[in-house]
Amino acid sequence: MKKYKNLSGKSEVAAYEVAKDSITIGFTSCSTYIYSNQSAGSANISKMKSLALTGKGLSTYINANVKDKFARKIR
Repeated sequence: MKKYKNLSGKSEVAAYEVAKDSITIGFTSCSTYIYSNQSAGSANISKMKSLALTGKGLSTYINANVKDKFARKIR
């Protein structure tokens, strides 16, 4: 997984991994979740990928839009 830039300095996101139809998010709490096009919707996944690459706003977006729409919890 790639380290999240965390430009705001207060994100709960620690790392991410982008795949074709999903994004895996590693949180500072050591939990890791996979969000997929099927579970969260392709528009949300696209936005999450964009925010992940930018390094700002991803945690806020997840909490506001897709918090419980994950496909699977890894740990």
